Amino acid sequence: MPVPDSHDLTPEQRRAAAALLGEIAAPVAGLARRFTRQGHELALVGGSVRDVFLGRGHGDLDLTTDARPEQVLKLAEGWADAVWEIGIDFGTVGLRRGSTICEITTYRSESYRYDSRKPKVDYGTSLTDDLSRRDFTVNAMAARLPSLELADPFGGLADLRAKLLRTPGRAEDSFTDDPLRILRAARFTAQLDFTVTAGVREAMTALAPRLAVVSAERIRDELTKLMLAPGLGPVRGIALLVDTGVADQVLPEVPRLRLEVDEHFRHKDVYQHSLTVLEQAIALEPRYGLEADLRLRLAALLHDIGKPKTRRLLPDGRVAFHHHEVVGASMARARLSQLRFPKDVVNDVATLVALHLRFHGYNEGGWTDSAVRRYVRDAGPLLTRLHALTRADCTTRNRQKAARLARAYDDLEERITVLSEQEELEKIRPDLDGNQIMEILGVRPGPVVGQAYRYLLDLRMEQGPLGTERAAQALRRWAEAEGLPTGPADGSSLPEGRGGRPAGDGPAGDDPASGGAAAGGTAGDGPAAAGPAGDDPAGDESAGSGPASSC
Repeated sequence: MPVPDSHDLTPEQRRAAAALLGEIAAPVAGLARRFTRQGHELALVGGSVRDVFLGRGHGDLDLTTDARPEQVLKLAEGWADAVWEIGIDFGTVGLRRGSTICEITTYRSESYRYDSRKPKVDYGTSLTDDLSRRDFTVNAMAARLPSLELADPFGGLADLRAKLLRTPGRAEDSFTDDPLRILRAARFTAQLDFTVTAGVREAMTALAPRLAVVSAERIRDELTKLMLAPGLGPVRGIALLVDTGVADQVLPEVPRLRLEVDEHFRHKDVYQHSLTVLEQAIALEPRYGLEADLRLRLAALLHDIGKPKTRRLLPDGRVAFHHHEVVGASMARARLSQLRFPKDVVNDVATLVALHLRFHGYNEGGWTDSAVRRYVRDAGPLLTRLHALTRADCTTRNRQKAARLARAYDDLEERITVLSEQEELEKIRPDLDGNQIMEILGVRPGPVVGQAYRYLLDLRMEQGPLGTERAAQALRRWAEAEGLPTGPADGSSLPEGRGGRPAGDGPAGDDPASGGAAAGGTAGDGPAAAGPAGDDPAGDESAGSGPASSC
């Protein structure tokens, strides 16, 4: 709806605003009356108010008061079903009544000493002063309770209408007090499709180094919200971080891509290509049943970060980035770990980066079934994300080439579907398990069992199901070639009931002697993720890493 300037609201418009605010404030009306009776102020504030006027859904309620935390606890007695004090040192008390969750924060200001990661909190007594210390004017609006009188001393409604991010005071002072607000500017740009003012942009650039005092966890949380913004928000947010120099502090690998021109000189630079891949990956999410998928989006953004380190000029004048997917996977793992992303997210993103070139070089009928099996095996549960990333990575302006690559990937997906129906690809295991390997070789649990397991898994990928006896014969031949002892040649040493178990029954974890993840093969843990040479396209260096690999 059109949002008039708050200073120019007519009585009718103020009543309309109060009606909108009253709907979300209703669950805490009784609590507000408690505060009023005891001579305290209580107001709905920040994003809760902003989102009412934007017509967005709201979650938990943010409230502010002149009462100190210990007074808030006392006033909440008998009203709240549950209370938590995890943020009480910073003036915040959490309450729940029924399905309503709210956080009440005492009027305050936060500031960081230049060399400290812990903010200094000072309590205040004025709502206006509290609002003046908020990050942006659109978040510096409040609704006094229970009257629902709108407080907007810094023109937040006007900025909502103009879709501007502006600070209540000087942006330099705001960002010095709390450097995390620099990242919040990019996050709100992504989430709300707002534009920062010139003053905010200049302050972001000037004070970006101050992010060094902010914990990695808080930076991670802001980046996560930015990357999960709706529509093309993540592209806008990353672009702002790069343009202002903020990305140099938190994701330095991304702006470094601006120094690289891709091998066909068809993109302005690898950075712009990466933004396009991110945009296309977001657009492909619905096709693959994904929704705001953090792993896919991070992989799309970071998939080429290994190029600066691997850039080489070829004799014919072209540029190549051999093995940039392997280098990039290692770099992505290091950066995301430093930002304290969960290990499963780190591993999945690194795996996607490592595998993103696997498809290139594929032609219709160009891979054997064993290569397709390995592609599925190495992708594992990330296969649908790898599908989306691989398709998104095609940014060529050559329509014929784009159509040819799309047809080729359609063919690959169809072959995966057919083989999956025939062989249950996601459950592929060697024809012998760890216990059988130990019986045949006469060895105890250890590295040899893991090596044998991987050999048999490769054999299973190449030749399909072998059966127990053929697999046992192949294992003995491998052991002899490796100079290892073997058990009886007739297979009588196989444990009773084991010989006829089909490959693929039961998880790899059932094989305690198989060496765990090492035996099962975890894609993305390093260069080995590219797979062995042969029919697998990753085995040909020129097919995954060289000049012809990019589309």
